Amino acid sequence: MTRSRPVRPGRLGEVGVAAWLLARIAGRAAGTEPLNLFLVLGRHKRLFRGWLAFAGLLMPGGRLPRADSELVILRVAHLRGSTYEARQHTRIGKRAGLTDVDLERLTEGASADGWTPRRRSILVAVDELVHTRTVTDATWDELREHLSEREAIELVLLAGHYDMLAAAIAALGIELEPSRDRAR
Repeated sequence: MTRSRPVRPGRLGEVGVAAWLLARIAGRAAGTEPLNLFLVLGRHKRLFRGWLAFAGLLMPGGRLPRADSELVILRVAHLRGSTYEARQHTRIGKRAGLTDVDLERLTEGASADGWTPRRRSILVAVDELVHTRTVTDATWDELREHLSEREAIELVLLAGHYDMLAAAIAALGIELEPSRDRAR
């Protein structure tokens, strides 16, 4: 049984010029057709603008190094089974400096060999946040050896944001965009 999309991607008049253009620009950068995420969320123009501003402050405008942000996002995508997030951010993560080895061991999480103490503590925190909605004292102690207070706050908000986004993508039925090569 195939599931119908609860909310289809909007057209120009339904999402407005900003979401329409951003979906196209981001799709071009990703090597895909326009991003369905923007074309679905853009159907609620006011929320889309607020979400985009918040999301942009976390990534790419955050204080965490970009590779660490992508590590957080990709771990959340793995834990939540979000193929959409994983596909988008694997490409971005590689550009930010994550290696193929990093991406492979990401599925094992913090227990995989080869992580730096900083990255291991980040992964433990992400797992705790996704599974329990909090971070243990021991994990906070470890995190604070590697992250500033602002980076720690950002890590919590980044993981929570992408967890929420994975849920929205699933619930709204947002589908992967075809690659531009396959679309032609």
